[in-house]
Amino acid sequence: MKGLDLNITIVGLGLIGGSYALALKELQPKKLYAVDKDEEAIKVGEEMGIIDKGFISPEIPLKESDLIIICIYPKDIKDFVKNNIDNFKLGSVITDVTGIKREFAEEINAGLRKDIDFVFGHPMAGREFTGVKYASKEIFKGANYIITPTERNKEESIKLIEDIAIGLGCKNVEKVTVEKHDEIIGFTSQLPHVIAVSLVNSDNLGVDVGKFTGDSYRDLTRIARINTKLWTELFMGNRENLINQIEEFEKNITDVKTALINKDMKSLSEILSKASKKREEMS
Repeated sequence: MKGLDLNITIVGLGLIGGSYALALKELQPKKLYAVDKDEEAIKVGEEMGIIDKGFISPEIPLKESDLIIICIYPKDIKDFVKNNIDNFKLGSVITDVTGIKREFAEEINAGLRKDIDFVFGHPMAGREFTGVKYASKEIFKGANYIITPTERNKEESIKLIEDIAIGLGCKNVEKVTVEKHDEIIGFTSQLPHVIAVSLVNSDNLGVDVGKFTGDSYRDLTRIARINTKLWTELFMGNRENLINQIEEFEKNITDVKTALINKDMKSLSEILSKASKKREEMS
């Protein structure tokens, strides 16, 4: 999918926004702009050649852009759309990348102009570092991409976001409701981060644990190097779903503990075998 006949603006030129820019460059849009309040991020983006031009203020690029990809924190998305509602080009399509939807999707749709279509999206991609200097188009290669269509969306707008996701290198594009998205993400994304953070914070051994770790500890705790502000928003914004998943996890880890206390090798073996089989069956 090359030769995109679109002007595109990326709002928020951090890790994800910068990675989008790098990947979109290969799809050859007409123009690729970026908006960021951080002048240094804009400077780096222009110097790296991953955007055609960067802006501190969004008015000029928004008025020219057919597609806007919003890559900022969840709580900032509502304000950005509301404050720029008159700046968006007639008939433009907006999408986002954030990991929660229900908290703001309905409110955003209620305040949109009729000619604008907001297709809420979520690339399941990222790194444990932040900032445009860590951007990489490779984070999308083989990744999953979730679209949460609403009744307001046009089929051609959904198809556009789906085609771009495939063009970025994503292997699967799934479509689910906003509510189902947040429920699933509570398990597949947020719970693993809770586990990683809790595991690291459980260290009370009094040694330099890094000198005693193998792949299992490193793999499990990689995501504990967390963007605190972003993940605090994500956790709190999906609070009920995440609590449910934590409680389910507590039940399962208690089963392991109970088997150990009771020296119940049969139950322990069944627990391990069940997990092994489920993991093998995962696509």
